[in-house]
Amino acid sequence: MIDELHVRDVALIRDASLAPSAGLTVLTGETGAGKSALLSAIKLLVGERADASAVREGAEGLKVEGRFYVRGGDPDGCVVSRRVGADGRGRVRIDGRMGSVRELAEGVGATVDLCGQHEHQRLLRVQSHVEMLDAWAGEACAEALTRYREALAAASDAARELERVRELSRTGAAALEEAEFVCRRINEVDPAQGELADLEAKLPRAEHGDALMRSALGAREALAGEGGALDAIRDAASEVDDALRYDDALSKHADVLRSALLDLEDVASELRDYADDLDFDPAELERMRGRWSELQGLLRSYGPTMADVFARRDEARGVVEAASDGGAAIERAQKAADAAEARLADAARALDDVRREAAPRFSAAVSEQMARLEMGTAELEVAFERLPRAEWSRSGASRAEFLYRPGAGLSARPLRKIASGGEVSRVMLALKVVLGESDSAETLVFDEVDAGVGGATAVALAGVLADLARTHQVIVVTHLAQVAVVADEHYLVSKSAGDVPETTLTPIFGEDRVREVARMLSGDTGEASLAHARELLS
Repeated sequence: MIDELHVRDVALIRDASLAPSAGLTVLTGETGAGKSALLSAIKLLVGERADASAVREGAEGLKVEGRFYVRGGDPDGCVVSRRVGADGRGRVRIDGRMGSVRELAEGVGATVDLCGQHEHQRLLRVQSHVEMLDAWAGEACAEALTRYREALAAASDAARELERVRELSRTGAAALEEAEFVCRRINEVDPAQGELADLEAKLPRAEHGDALMRSALGAREALAGEGGALDAIRDAASEVDDALRYDDALSKHADVLRSALLDLEDVASELRDYADDLDFDPAELERMRGRWSELQGLLRSYGPTMADVFARRDEARGVVEAASDGGAAIERAQKAADAAEARLADAARALDDVRREAAPRFSAAVSEQMARLEMGTAELEVAFERLPRAEWSRSGASRAEFLYRPGAGLSARPLRKIASGGEVSRVMLALKVVLGESDSAETLVFDEVDAGVGGATAVALAGVLADLARTHQVIVVTHLAQVAVVADEHYLVSKSAGDVPETTLTPIFGEDRVREVARMLSGDTGEASLAHARELLS
């Protein structure tokens, strides 16, 4: 949800702010006042492309800032800003840090749907139709889709394994001989997991055992031997203890000396134990050196790590087994692939069944809303087409496409081929009402949704937008008084006169709103128009 929007130097706007309501917000004003500039600002914040032509003439660059509250996101909101210089270079900041246009589009942009006549790519994109149907169908469809995707992944894994086994079975004599040599060479050494790391930890200690023992015993003697450090510290502690009788201030030094004495006694004891443990058999040392050398030989041939050595052995073993089992491995892999495909086919049928069951109810709900919008007997239908196996995707095994029937006696054809811009706008509106809270978009911005609309259709459109505002934040640029009067928040967009016109944005209430509604009704603010406006607003 857009909490607040601040626009600077965009087209005719020098400085403007918008704080839309959580429900329905309308933007009204004379044609050419600059309402499209506000929509351009929103587009910038949700990750659409920008260029220098959007910068107000004479300005060094434009800046758009917005605070968004995203469902399930940070309760304090997300602040984003977008700058575009007059040279076309842009910058994005998200919560104070540098960001990218892609981050905007994938973040807050995913929660805002721009529904102008020229921004219906999602509705006209066939791939999105099944997503809308699934969202409306709810949990049953989500579960079927999850099972299908799991089966699709398993079938892909099984197919890759079958191809791998087949490739191994086609191995030539030379490759088989090499694989047998690799298996034999590595098996002769027979490395164990973690063996090399263990050797590398122990070998230096074994090789330098004499030096380590001399150092440990020498250090112990310096600490605990006659006249060593411990004797000196004991003497110092004794002297300080004697002096404590006359000055308690020395107590902290006595504590330090006693603590140091205990620590050093522990060190001396541990050094003695360490020296006692340094008892390596020369034969064991030679065995460790030999083993380390053997493992290094494997690393030079098949490394650089032991993981690579083990992987090379497994690969070679697979080649040998594939060549020696008389096709049994291929048969096993083929059976596994066939079983995976059968499970996938079952999951695909189950998903299709759920969608086909939901489609008529979904179509009826959308068509009902279309009727509310005075679209006569026009209907929306969902057509399914089973795809060849090679075209199955994560979306399913069938293509679902919305078909538009302009009238009861006419044929249904793809929406993208038959519907006009105004019809697409109203179909989009009907879809959004039906999707309700299952819609991924939280904010809907409508531009030109009322193009060519008047009379009873205008009243119906206002009612549908009001219903939609119960589940979404809705921002509408409108020329219809019937829409303006049902808004929770009303902004007037106006343009100053002069050689350098400037667009301003003003929230209006009371009599100011009455005058604007009167202007929208009849183009003037005479007493009759004002009375009509007050009647509508009441």
